[in-house]
Amino acid sequence: MLTRRIIPCLDCRDGRVVKGVKFQGLRDAGDPPTLARAYELQGADELVLLDVSATPDGRATAVETVRKVREMLSIPLTVGGGVRSAENARKLLEAGADKVGVNTAAVENPQVIRDIADQFGSQCSVVALDAARRLDGDGWEVVVLSGKKRTGIDAIEWAAKVVEFGAGEILLTSWDRDGTRSGYDLQLLNAVSRVTNVPVIASGGAATPQHLLEALDAGADAVLAASIFHDGEYTVGTIKQFLSEKKVPIRP
Repeated sequence: MLTRRIIPCLDCRDGRVVKGVKFQGLRDAGDPPTLARAYELQGADELVLLDVSATPDGRATAVETVRKVREMLSIPLTVGGGVRSAENARKLLEAGADKVGVNTAAVENPQVIRDIADQFGSQCSVVALDAARRLDGDGWEVVVLSGKKRTGIDAIEWAAKVVEFGAGEILLTSWDRDGTRSGYDLQLLNAVSRVTNVPVIASGGAATPQHLLEALDAGADAVLAASIFHDGEYTVGTIKQFLSEKKVPIRP
């Protein structure tokens, strides 16, 4: 059985780690390289760095921040935010990213997913799928521009489609749960996991080790969290100890 992964997330803006609720009300949470190193020492399996203002501001991810984080890190690093082309992806990979996440640009032009997969391998191509419950309550739709725009695209259908375009992994964030500490959207997670054959990373809403366990039971291959680590409520090590006691296969 494949081991499950614990992935701290660094949402970055202007070279600092920030955290908010539903991508809004961002507060400072620390220095990216310092936090990255701390999480690796705690036992993180991978790290995700998302430039949360790159797409809304119409610019590419800050490459220098990626370089500084890579200098402190030896575990796999996924970087996203503002990626619009394979050329953007190349610069991030050269700066030290192992995988590149694309969201808004993929919705606008799915070919970018295939371009990244063709040039660098599907293992480098991650689609960040931000989903919100439809206003009528019937299913979920894809949201872009850091949650500012509802697209009307069915999130489950989109998850299946991005795999066809070459995505090697899906970073699934529930916009409704992000920063709310109410747990992952297990129905959304289960629905996406059923229609894809690539790893799915659960994101949005974690507050307790139990929440992470529930996400893994619902079909996630990995769980991503931010606030519970940034605020020092739990370490990666304590989360892994809890999951190990629940017989979840994890790396020590």
